[in-house]
Amino acid sequence: MKTFRRLLIVLAPMCAAACTVGPNYVKPALPAPPAYAEAANTPRTAVLQTEADLSTWWTQFGDPELNSLIQRALKDNPDLQSAASRVREARQQERVAFAAELPSVSGTGNALTLNSNRKTAAASAAGTSAGATSAAGGLQIPSHANLFAAGFDATWELDLFGGTRRSIEAARANTEAAEWARRDGQVSLMAEVANDYLTLRTLQTRIVIGEQELKRQQGLFKLIDARRKTGFLTGLDSNQQSEQVALAAAMIPQLDAEARAMIHALGVLVGQPPETLMQELKASDSVTLPPPPPTLPVGLPSALLERRPDIREAERRLAAANAEIGVQAANLYPKVNLIGLASFASPSISNLFSADNFASAAAGLVSEPIFDGGKTRAQIRATKEERRQAYLAYQSAVLSAFQNVEDALGRLTSEETRRARLADSVTAASNSLAIAQAQYRTGVVPFINVLQSENALLNSRDQLTQSDSQALTDVVAVYKALGGGWSPLNDPKYPEPR
Repeated sequence: MKTFRRLLIVLAPMCAAACTVGPNYVKPALPAPPAYAEAANTPRTAVLQTEADLSTWWTQFGDPELNSLIQRALKDNPDLQSAASRVREARQQERVAFAAELPSVSGTGNALTLNSNRKTAAASAAGTSAGATSAAGGLQIPSHANLFAAGFDATWELDLFGGTRRSIEAARANTEAAEWARRDGQVSLMAEVANDYLTLRTLQTRIVIGEQELKRQQGLFKLIDARRKTGFLTGLDSNQQSEQVALAAAMIPQLDAEARAMIHALGVLVGQPPETLMQELKASDSVTLPPPPPTLPVGLPSALLERRPDIREAERRLAAANAEIGVQAANLYPKVNLIGLASFASPSISNLFSADNFASAAAGLVSEPIFDGGKTRAQIRATKEERRQAYLAYQSAVLSAFQNVEDALGRLTSEETRRARLADSVTAASNSLAIAQAQYRTGVVPFINVLQSENALLNSRDQLTQSDSQALTDVVAVYKALGGGWSPLNDPKYPEPR
């Protein structure tokens, strides 16, 4: 055993200083545009030269219910919990990889008892004692014997060429990738909760508008029907208004079904049964859409490479793929294994661990690959292709991220313009309805003109509400595209802005 210890003392520094095969990882430098082209035209956009804290971007809407839903989703969403579990799994795999660099030691223990009642004829004739039997050669074999043994064995594969170190490097990169994947899921989850909540409030606002319009149409129908009965209006006017009442009533059930579906979706997102939030999120006359944030801190495209979790995940996958090349390349070189054995053996357990009963052995094994039909080199080439694929995935993630931001800013710009036009349309439709009603009362125009003006106003109000919702959804898309939803300010892995 002393020999084995001496080998460990001598070879440990050699392993630490041994070469590491395979390419060393260098993070690719991908170009980034100097600024977002759409940012200059987007309202409320603030192009900051320093990184903004977008970790709680949803609080900019000033809606306590939205804040509560997102906090509950972050805590109890099953998909997010599954992503956290994958992070913990990756950390354990990292420990498994690290353990391969250390010696493996195991202990054994044995106890043997021998009892024999056989006596040969020769032994009986010679009068041998009852405590022993005689073999054919005259060797005395005890009829009862005990043997106790305890020992240790150790094996250690020396990492002379860095295959194990590359495995640890790959495992560590995969752990970091799993963490960034969890954060990417967190970003997506918050955006989904916000979108579903804003869609719900939009539907409920449209229901309120529809119910108000239905009441107005029903009141107008009573007035028209009363005037028909007195002969001031014809049955055509009454029928036309009755049709308007039916159309106004038909809008509400469809909107209500969509609203209930959004509540169900939000319930699942916060990790609860679909019907859990029905009472909490029910509609009321005071339901309104939250106002858009006063500013959007867009920042510079170069900062997006560090902020977007999906980009960080893809970069870590690339690092892991690069390390795997070294893992396979190490198979081209000799492998050195040290084996050490130490044992105690005694017929009595009382003195088992006496120095007189100790035995040890040490051995070194060297294996050199000679011929494997090109398998190892093919595996190296395959891992190089995997690294190439990981690089292309990283490049694609970067380009997609820039596109996501530009698309979101462009949609927001267009929707803000559309929203302003729809607001003008609502004003014009209100004025037109007032004129048509005045003209109808004086007999200048038929009642159909009033109905057309009412329809125009209702449609304009409904479209304006939907445009308000779409503008808010586009704001959420901007925050999501920027990777908002986690805080880099307290993350030691996130570099300080330069």
